[in-house]
Amino acid sequence: MIEKSFYILKLLRPRQWIKNFALFAAIVFGGYLFNLLIFSQVMLGFIAFCLLSSSTYVINDILDMKKDKLHPFKKTRPIASGKISVREAIIIFVVTISAALFLAKEINSVFFFIACVYIVLQMSYSLVFKGIVIFDILLIATGYILRVLAGETISGYHISVWLLLTTVSLSLFLAVGKRRSELTLLKNYTGVKVEEIRESLSHYSENLIDAFTVMFATSTFIFYSFFTFLENPRGIRISIDVLLPEFLPYYLQKKWLMITIVPVIYGLMRYLQDIYEKKEGESPDRVLLSDKQLLSSVIIWAILVIVIIYFIG
Repeated sequence: MIEKSFYILKLLRPRQWIKNFALFAAIVFGGYLFNLLIFSQVMLGFIAFCLLSSSTYVINDILDMKKDKLHPFKKTRPIASGKISVREAIIIFVVTISAALFLAKEINSVFFFIACVYIVLQMSYSLVFKGIVIFDILLIATGYILRVLAGETISGYHISVWLLLTTVSLSLFLAVGKRRSELTLLKNYTGVKVEEIRESLSHYSENLIDAFTVMFATSTFIFYSFFTFLENPRGIRISIDVLLPEFLPYYLQKKWLMITIVPVIYGLMRYLQDIYEKKEGESPDRVLLSDKQLLSSVIIWAILVIVIIYFIG
């Protein structure tokens, strides 16, 4: 029983739930993180998206069972390895998606609509677009963007266009990095044909993916830099103007978010190192949780954002 519960939990991929923290973007940058009523609503949305994403992982593993058995690492997944039967997986899928949609409906109708769009896109990805070049990357990135938009619909607050563009670029960067690592992994594994496991990968050259990686890493940095310079933080602000020297230009006193560019640059560079030198990146969440330096940069970034928005302003 304990062993079966372990494989059910593994099938739901709780490590992937870290992506759903994107729902909190609107209230964090809007200055409402410590509003308990709004926070509790967004937390319900977070739980709903965790169930939603887990349900799509289950159906994806069912559809990819034969290909996963050929994969050097995915062959250990619960369904591919036979630890969870297809019948059991279908029951788990029905339960999780039903709970997710019920909770989404209770939040509000717009959130429910976004949840349905997310499911349709994920199903389309698993059934069709996973094997189509470019579209496979775009569909992965769309999932991140929908999470941010879902957080907006719950709170009623909107992120700036520059932060939205940052989200789009970062999503594409992570999706391209995922493809780059998959391609490198499969090419270096003897006895495996790339096209048998994922047809779209056979149409990507390393040079093309490298160009995509540089393009989206650069755009992420540029868009985030614009956001930090143009954003006007709102929240529980405690002015520290009295501590600043008079000769310091006024715009520097008010642009504290630009400090957060430093951990963002480091994080991008560290992630690129993981992709190119360590041959990782197939699973962004695994890279984040296993790379202490990358994780530290994300934590430092989060602390700086909260301190600047809610205490310095």
